[in-house]
Amino acid sequence: MLPHIELLADVDVLALSPLLRGMVLAVSYAETEGGIGLTASGAMNRKFVHWAAVHFDWPGYTSEDLYSINKVLNEADMPPLLVVRDMLKHLRLLRRRKDVLLPTRRGREFIARPQVFFDLIATDYLYAYIHDGQTQHDVRERMQWWHVFLNLINIKARKGCSLNDLANELYPSESYPEPAEMTFESWTERSALRYDVIRPLCWLGLLHEDRQGLTIWQDGTYHKTPLWAACLKLDSDMQSELTLH
Repeated sequence: MLPHIELLADVDVLALSPLLRGMVLAVSYAETEGGIGLTASGAMNRKFVHWAAVHFDWPGYTSEDLYSINKVLNEADMPPLLVVRDMLKHLRLLRRRKDVLLPTRRGREFIARPQVFFDLIATDYLYAYIHDGQTQHDVRERMQWWHVFLNLINIKARKGCSLNDLANELYPSESYPEPAEMTFESWTERSALRYDVIRPLCWLGLLHEDRQGLTIWQDGTYHKTPLWAACLKLDSDMQSELTLH
């Protein structure tokens, strides 16, 4: 059974959740600027992508981060923007009219009270969203493991944990040596854990990665944010360790 997500405590959701903040900012921009312009191929135009890079304040994807790699920014150059757009479309918060995206009536309700939409957004994004390179089958297979992932992280991230800490608990038969010695199976498991579990939790705002003093190639330490306890009640809340079967 999938762990239930319900926002119960009074926390600053917009400050904690990059995804919710990005969605609110995108709809607000469309409302005040007469829509989000689209290119001939249907992508968000460079004017908006630049604005989003500056204003979204997305960890790891700030304007400084993005412009250090690209001279100009297209929609595909800002991966979080693809998720923001998908979720806005899925929840019918924006609609396309000719060459612009405009807020729907529901979209205007959303920017007025975004916290009311958090449970739906969090549940759909974490459990049902098909990330780039995935299939519906991948999503269904992962559903049976979410209770394990969340309960393990709930315990391990109390004092901070790394990707390796979690991987070694989940896959004890596979040690994680230096990258040059890693098997294809180990690399696949590690990548799936990073991009299919940890990154969505960070983008949703339930986890924060501390990367202070690290290079781009080094893994950070993950900590739970106040949003985690505000919306998740798990079996492991009172446990000091989790036994995996």
